[in-house]
Amino acid sequence: MKPVVFCLIILFMSSMPLYAALPLTLEEALETARNNHPQVIEALESLHGAEARTGLALSNYYPQISVAADWSKGRSFLTALESIKATEVNTAAVYLKQTIYDFGRTAGVVDAARSTREAADKAVAVTRQELALRVRTAFYLLLAADKQAIAVRETVKAREEVFRQAQEFFAQGIRAKVDVARAEANLFAARTALIRAENNKEIAKVELANALGTASLEGRSPVEPAHVAVTLPERSHAQQDAVKSRTELQQMAALKSVADANLKTAKGSYLPILSGTASAGYADRDFFPAGNVWAVGLNLTVPLFSGFSSLEQVREANANSNAIVARQNNLKLQIGKEAESAWLGVNEATARMASTEMEVGAANESKALAEGRYREGVGSIIEVTDAQSQALEARTANIQATYDYYIAIARLDRAVGKNL
Repeated sequence: MKPVVFCLIILFMSSMPLYAALPLTLEEALETARNNHPQVIEALESLHGAEARTGLALSNYYPQISVAADWSKGRSFLTALESIKATEVNTAAVYLKQTIYDFGRTAGVVDAARSTREAADKAVAVTRQELALRVRTAFYLLLAADKQAIAVRETVKAREEVFRQAQEFFAQGIRAKVDVARAEANLFAARTALIRAENNKEIAKVELANALGTASLEGRSPVEPAHVAVTLPERSHAQQDAVKSRTELQQMAALKSVADANLKTAKGSYLPILSGTASAGYADRDFFPAGNVWAVGLNLTVPLFSGFSSLEQVREANANSNAIVARQNNLKLQIGKEAESAWLGVNEATARMASTEMEVGAANESKALAEGRYREGVGSIIEVTDAQSQALEARTANIQATYDYYIAIARLDRAVGKNL
């Protein structure tokens, strides 16, 4: 055995796990991602922040109560005495202020905060749906990479057998040296393909672990899920379901409500604010003060001119509302496109699965016949090599078609707004 071949075998064997991998089901993968992925945690914290801002907006409906104490000493001009006198004042009081009516300002702020909270809640759902698609895609790609590695490994074994036979035929004088050289080159090509397939499998593991929000799979290996036959909906129905169910459109509707509430608040800046005030406390020259003081009153603030700021706020709010409408229309177009593309992907992958299954059967039969002919000494090395390559290509195409189908189903579920 040549040193290079021996090194490759040692490298391959060292990469094989020395323990049985723990199974990882698709449901477990999805649950792990929902619980651990930083994107979900970030979305949830954003939701909590939006809830807090809603409470902050509601606080404007309640009275504002404060306690203040003041001490001052100095010389002041007293108008009543028309002279400067030494003064010292100590005060302590409780102050209360309540907005009675502000013509929609507070209501607009509260409506905007509530709609923002709803949009944040929809953002959590969108994040989970996007993550579910990513997990399902990575899960299936790893299964496909694993099956591809198995297929290439079997091709390596088959070419090792052909190489051994070519050596025996040459030793017996049945075949020329060129058969041995050709078989050896084909064997090395297959081993190179195996190295690439194993590396692709490791890359797929990294991608799945990242989708789960973990550093690694920790020795867990995906288990082929039990697939249930999926009935593909009508093409037009897929688009209708997507427009009806997609969470992004619900999120956009909430953002439109935010824009409308901000417009309401901006228009309220043209109108007055009526509020009531009250205070009670003590004031005296001495400390602690002993004289009772109190006051109640009404305050009416009427905006007359604010440098056109109110006008510009209304213009900005109107522009934001119109922009949201445009985004809604664009999103509907995009969602319809995604649904139709996903539907076509499922349809195309279904057809390829059926076609490649027949291709695999025919290629395997050709491979078996070619290998049999070569063992009998009547077939050529080119014939058996071509048959092995064709069988591997057919199997690769079938693996790709199969998992393209499962990924297309996942994309269709995402496109129509299905929650998992």
